[in-house]
Amino acid sequence: MKKLGIILFFSCFITGVAQEIPEEEGFKNRVLESTEVEFLTSLYTQDGDNAAVSGGIGTEELTDFTPTFVVSIPLNADDVLTIDAGISAYTSASSSNVDPWDNGGPADPFTASSGASSSDIWANFNGTYSHSSDDRNRIWTAKLSVSSEYDYFSIGFGGGYAWLFNDKNTEIGITANVYLDTWNAIYPYELRFFEANGPGLNSSFFSNIQGNGIYAPSFSEFDSETRNSYAVGLNFSQILSKDLQGSLSVDLVQQEGLLSTPFQRVYFADRPDFYVENFQLADDVEQLPGTRSKIAVGGRLNYFLNSIFVVRTYYRFYTDDWGISSNTAKVELPIKIFQKFTIYPSYRYYDQTAADHFAAYEEHVSTEEFYTSDNDLSKFKANQYGLGILYTDIFTNFHLWHFGLKTADLKYNYYKRDSGLTAHLLSGGVKFIME
Repeated sequence: MKKLGIILFFSCFITGVAQEIPEEEGFKNRVLESTEVEFLTSLYTQDGDNAAVSGGIGTEELTDFTPTFVVSIPLNADDVLTIDAGISAYTSASSSNVDPWDNGGPADPFTASSGASSSDIWANFNGTYSHSSDDRNRIWTAKLSVSSEYDYFSIGFGGGYAWLFNDKNTEIGITANVYLDTWNAIYPYELRFFEANGPGLNSSFFSNIQGNGIYAPSFSEFDSETRNSYAVGLNFSQILSKDLQGSLSVDLVQQEGLLSTPFQRVYFADRPDFYVENFQLADDVEQLPGTRSKIAVGGRLNYFLNSIFVVRTYYRFYTDDWGISSNTAKVELPIKIFQKFTIYPSYRYYDQTAADHFAAYEEHVSTEEFYTSDNDLSKFKANQYGLGILYTDIFTNFHLWHFGLKTADLKYNYYKRDSGLTAHLLSGGVKFIME
């Protein structure tokens, strides 16, 4: 499981008329006064015993390190270019078992292999251009994104429009994005012998196979290796009083193409079990529908108690046509302990129903059309506890070369599912302003 973390989208058209600042006034504030540079990083670890790569059993151990740079550049008084680039370098005991026989030791789903699939680097680049009207009540944005991994490539583009009115107490925002993805399908090692023109059971790999009968997987290669995602949505925010602010959002996503993960195994209850060493050979890979529709409705409510305490709350309901419905609730309590320091404890609750096509290890049967044993699509509940500390200096007293430090942030989160999966996330960031 990568953070992700996921991520999400909208559509609607709004027109409005706003009073422009007359040209004869001859002055307007810049949207962004000077270049800002932000460095973000995170270290994520997880462990569990329900790996999708090995059909719902086996180690889920993973470590991921993600450094990211974000640079915001004012092009003129109205326009800002933001460049966001980073990598995600991970090692995964789970994905290493795409080929569990490549490390010279007895293959086992609860033991990591040391082969090429045990680690990888994901790289991404995002560029966003924004233009604000003279009165700063309308903002247009355009976005381009590219990301790449050893078995995956994605390009995305989109845009948005935000309209502020009612003395900037009310804002409506609209975005639309398209993502075009291509897989380079990597299948579990034992199934590669059954690809087109593969040797099948004639391979010497099967000379030590254990089991009754003849190993005959249901596997066939995917016809298409592309996936397209279309995301549209609407956001509404309102200042309700001097102490209270709220927002509502609706996110819609439509996906089509290869939505299965090619290297995730499935084991059938009505087929005999076969092993090489201690690793069970797959009956097939995950098979999921070629389309998916998602909708999420969420809301935020932030209340300023006093100069020390703020309460931030969030709720989201999600549902899709695969049968998953979920609830997310979060509360965060920023506490100002000194003039420049704020701590913010947080709690997040999540629950979801299982996808229609999910079943645990060896609970599917071979007559089904769709099947997966990926526990991310199972029924579960999860709790996350966090604590962060934020340093803010609007006067940027600390300098590093030509840059003044504006903010520094450090946060720890602990996550636990009732299925046994646990995770730790340590993240931080610093933002500098060019002077």
